[in-house]
Parts: sequence; C-alpha cells; structure tokens
Amino acid sequence: MKPDRHEWLAALAPAATLLLAAALVAALLLLTLAPAEAAALGALLGPRAALLVLALVVVAIAAGVGMRWAWHHFGAAPGRIAELLQVLLAGAPGRELEPRGSAGSRALVDTVNRLLRERAAWRADVEARVREASRQVEQEKSRLAALMSELAQSVVVCNLDGRILLYNGRARLQFRALSPAPAIGGAEYLGIGRSIYAVFDRALVAHALEMVQQRLQRGVAHPSAQFVTATRGGQLLRVQLAPVREHDGGPLAGFVLMLDNITRDFAEESERDRRLHEHTEAGRASLANLQAAVELIDDPALDAATAARLQGVIRDEVRALGHRIGELAHYTTETMRTRWPLEDMQGADFVTAALRRIEAEHRCRTAGTEVDPSLWLKLDSFSLIQALVFLAGRVVEEYGVKVVQIRLQRAGTRAQLDLAWIGPGVSTETAVAWETEAMRVGGEASALTVRDVVQRHGGTFWFERERVRAEAFFRFLLPLADAAEPLDSGLLARRESRPEFYDFDLFQTREMALELADRTLAELAYTVFDTETTGLEPSAGDEIIQIGATRIVAGKLRRHESFEQLVDPQRAIPERTVAIHGITPAMVAGQPTIREVLPALHAFAHDTVLVAHNAAFDLRFLELKERAAGVRFDMPVLDTLLLSQVLHPNQERLSLEAIAERLGVPVLGRHTALGDAIVTAEVFLKMIPLLQAAGIRTLGEALEASRRSALARLAY
Repeated sequence: MKPDRHEWLAALAPAATLLLAAALVAALLLLTLAPAEAAALGALLGPRAALLVLALVVVAIAAGVGMRWAWHHFGAAPGRIAELLQVLLAGAPGRELEPRGSAGSRALVDTVNRLLRERAAWRADVEARVREASRQVEQEKSRLAALMSELAQSVVVCNLDGRILLYNGRARLQFRALSPAPAIGGAEYLGIGRSIYAVFDRALVAHALEMVQQRLQRGVAHPSAQFVTATRGGQLLRVQLAPVREHDGGPLAGFVLMLDNITRDFAEESERDRRLHEHTEAGRASLANLQAAVELIDDPALDAATAARLQGVIRDEVRALGHRIGELAHYTTETMRTRWPLEDMQGADFVTAALRRIEAEHRCRTAGTEVDPSLWLKLDSFSLIQALVFLAGRVVEEYGVKVVQIRLQRAGTRAQLDLAWIGPGVSTETAVAWETEAMRVGGEASALTVRDVVQRHGGTFWFERERVRAEAFFRFLLPLADAAEPLDSGLLARRESRPEFYDFDLFQTREMALELADRTLAELAYTVFDTETTGLEPSAGDEIIQIGATRIVAGKLRRHESFEQLVDPQRAIPERTVAIHGITPAMVAGQPTIREVLPALHAFAHDTVLVAHNAAFDLRFLELKERAAGVRFDMPVLDTLLLSQVLHPNQERLSLEAIAERLGVPVLGRHTALGDAIVTAEVFLKMIPLLQAAGIRTLGEALEASRRSALARLAY
C-alpha cells in the first residue's frame, strides 16, 4: 500500500526541522560575531560546506526513516485500532482486537477488549430474550415454509410490483421447464426479488388484480381470478390469482399465483376431441349406409346379385365400424395409461405399502430385505403396487409360495426392485403371459398389464432364477427421483436445514420512483460474480474458463440462486494457472464458449447491481467479449477492493482473504468462481452497515467514494 499523507509528513518533518534549526543557529551565530570573526569562520567552513550539507542530509534521512517507522508502528496504530473496532462493533460478537503498537496502545486495546466482552455478554442476553420472544413467530414461518414446500401445486407469492417474495420447490422446477433459454450456468426465471413479468404479461396480471379488487369491494370473502396464458417458451399455463392483504379488511399487499401447466392436457383434450369427432362422423356415415342397405335388402323384388352386393356393403361397413371402435378403445386405454402422474416417493415407504397390500390380499407372509433407505423413486405408486400384488397373487395361488420378499437397491442411475421368493421358478412362457395379461386384483379387473405399468415408468422388467439359493424373482428397473440440486458444492458455504426459497420481510418493500443512484444500498438487488481465467492479461489473449455468480436480495445472500459455468477458452491453459484453480483442459473440453455463456450471465444479472472484488480485472475480460456475445454489461458496478480501501485506509492488506478475515467471514472454496463470488458477497454484506456508519448510504454515494479511491486507477 502506498504511504499516506501522514507518513509523508512524518518522513519529511525531521529534514524540515533540521534545516530550520541550522538556519536559526547560523543566523544567531552571525549576529554575535564581529566582521573579522565572521570572515574567519567563513574561511574555515567554506571549503567544508559540502561535507556539512552531506552530513545534514544523512542525519535528515535517518531521522525521516526513523520517524516514518515510528509513525507507521505507533502513530497510525490508533487509527487502525479504530477501524478494526468499527468492524467488530458492526460484526458478530466474540472477536477481539490484537494488541499492537506502543505500551499505551496495548493498554488501550486491553481496555477495549474488556468492553467488547462486556458488550458481547449484554448482547447475548438481549438476543436470548429476543429469540424467546420471537420463537412463536419463527414456528409459524417454518410451518408456512414447510407447507409451501410440500404442496403439489406450483405457488408463487409476489408484492404489488410483481417482485417474487416466496415460491416453493415445485414452482422452481416448473419455471425451469418453462424457460426457452439453454440451461447454462443454472440461471432460471425464478428467484427472490425477480419480476414475475419476465414470465407473464403485466396486463394480464393487472386485469386479474382489478377483478379481485372489484370482488373485494363487493364483500366477497375469498376472491380470486383465473386466466390462461402462453409463455415465451410456448407453454400453456392456467393461473389462479388470490390476494394477500396486510391485515383482515386492509389494503392489498401482494398476490399469490397458483399455476398449472395445461399444455399437455390441452393437447390431449384437443386430440381426444379430434378423434371423437372423426369417429362420430365416420360412424354416422357407416350407420347411414347400413340403414340404407338393410331397408333395400328386405325388398322382395330385389334380385340375387343386388342382394349379394348389399350384403357385401353391410359386411364392409360392420368391419370398418368395428375397426374404428377398436381403435378408439385402444387410444382410450393408452391415454388412460399415460395420464397417470409420476410422483416422488421414498423407496422404503413404497416397499412397506406394497408388503402390507400383498399380505392383506393373499394372506401370505412378507418381508422387506435389502431395502436402501436413502432411495427416492419417481413412480405411480398405485399402479406399481397393483402390478406387485398381481404377480405375488399368481405366485402364491399357482405355486403355493408361503413367503414373498421385496428388495430395493440402487443399480447405477436407476432403482432395482425385486419381488422374490424361495421355491419353484416360473417358465419364461408363463412370465411373458403374466406380463401381458390384464391385471386382476381383489376381484377387480384393470385394462392395464404389467408391461403397460413398466412402460409408463420408462423401466425394464424380467424374470430371473438363482439356482444356488433356489430363489426366483421378478426384477423391475425403475427411475430414481431427481436428486436435489447442490446448493453449495464442497466447501463453498455452510449448508442450511431448509432452502432459502422465501423471505417474509419483503412485503414491507416497495419499488421507489427514484433513480437507481439515489436508492439505499440495503434495498438494492446485487449480482456478485467472479471469473477464473487462463492468466492475468486479458488484452494479451488470456480467456475466461469459469464464471460464478450469486445474488443478494433484500439484504440476504441467496445461495440457491447461483450461476456457475465452465467455459471452453479455445486455447491452452498454462500449467501454472491449473495449479491455482485446478481447472484442467479436460474439464473445459466440450463446454460452452464465452459467446454462449455471456448472454446467460447477462440475463442472470438483469436489473441488478454488479459486485466483484477487484472488478476492473473481471470486467475487462467481459468487455473484450461483449461484442462477440451480443450483450453489454452496463449495470452499475461496486468493487469490494475499493470499498475496503474507503472504509479502512490504514489497513495494509486488501486481498479478498485479508478483508474477509478482518470482517469475520470464513474463507472457504477459494479459487473457484462461485466460491470466490460467495465469499465476496458475504464480505459485501458485512460492508453495508459500515458504509452506512461512514455516511455512505446510497448507490451514488458508494460509487462516488469508490471513484475517489487511489486504487480506482487500476487497469488491465
């Protein structure tokens, strides 16, 4: 770090003091000497003037270095202590200052640390009281969050400006499927603080809100409005809108959207209508032909040849009518089979339910063996249990089996479900016959077969026998439920017990009719990003190989709303940089290029303020690729490096690790793009109250303070 003004003054003060003292002594000495003495002294010192000046300069430099050292270690210590104390006062309790500097400074630090400990104890007592007082409120929030996460319907809650306040996991999955953009970096439509109007036409929602308000004015207790809309991706959604009120009888605070994707239902209904109309018209024509032929064939005057032709017409029409009815019946069976939804279910629960049903239907003993409790299946439990009960019944009734077992284990990317027994095996012909036979369970017949059920699940089914153990079994290979997306990989961040899919405090926010620069830092939305590159010289051909970003909305880090993508640099990656970030050429081979990735990042960062550490470095890489990618990153940018220099001008270290350590942020997952972005986001969140305490409250003030920083002149 460059010396500041106080260090320069400390270094130059001895020279100035010596010069002034020498001039003063010389002037006083000349005043006391007679002219002859003055001439003699001049003759004595004149030849030695250079030596005297050199000695004066050496003494001044030595004194200056000593004074600068003394100022740096003792004079500046109170300033550094004050800066660190501000950090501790704004941060978490429990941390203390490190004694440094003179004995007086160390004594001051000891006193401050005692006060910090007393403050920490006082805060702990207050926080305990607050936790106890708010426990009931938190329980209600948790119940609501749990209820939202378990709902089978997609639910999104917005404020009156259309900003998303809350959503459940099913809505996240559905919006991901609705997005027409390629799945790059994990960017999605849905996110806390994002606008719902990225998906729905604002006029549709406004019209639905008007209808709700009219019904509220008429005194309807639970008003709602419904509309159907097409998304940009070509999907049809049925949307039900219900109001959220600040209190009973109070004004609107927002609205709830409950969504159903009816694209497939609409297509199926249209196809059914088309087929029904087609068969109805064809059947009407056939019946007319049959009626005419029957009326003519009864005529006694009809000759044999004509009667034979009419009989042929009747046979053809009956055959055609039978074919159409059979085709319609087959289509009905197929649509009934494919109409069943597949739901996520824990494998152990499914096995328990199947065993109970088999016991109840066939009065045999059952056992669940080798059941992996961690497996989740994606299945239609009703039809699959029917298939197991049907097969178990055939084995029990026809082969006298007394004990039936069910096993469930992982088999690669699918689940392996076995219906097993000890005893006689089943021939291949019998197994195939049972597979294609319409199932009958408990006296009730089904139009479906075991094969239909397996096909519906996209699975595989066969019979197998192990002669060594005298064991036979039917084996199903079934789909596993989609694994939950990793929120933080490895050591990126601590895991939470429940995803941050909700924010109950956002009902208090409103969009303000102010310029972005006049809005406070606490109310803005941010995209915090970082890059990993092939080197440090973007203008000399180095390229981005990974981009990571996360979002801050309403003062909270949304770890689950992240962007992470490897990038093919289309050039070699030097070994020296691989040692830093661990990204090898094999890892980026086949990944999207920067032209594909930048538009996805731009969409992810839309309508937010960009934040980075040493942002000039990352932005230079982006700027060089903007034209090729067809985007422009013109959002405001805040740099935690510059902001740290503004907040702590007396601190020597300004690396991300040093700043994080100073602010009490754990540094984990460094030198991965998303890991660095998360650390930077946590650092920035710690800085916001410190900036406010320093009088920097708005975005404009933060940008202006950053511009005044000496480090703002960094360029790449």
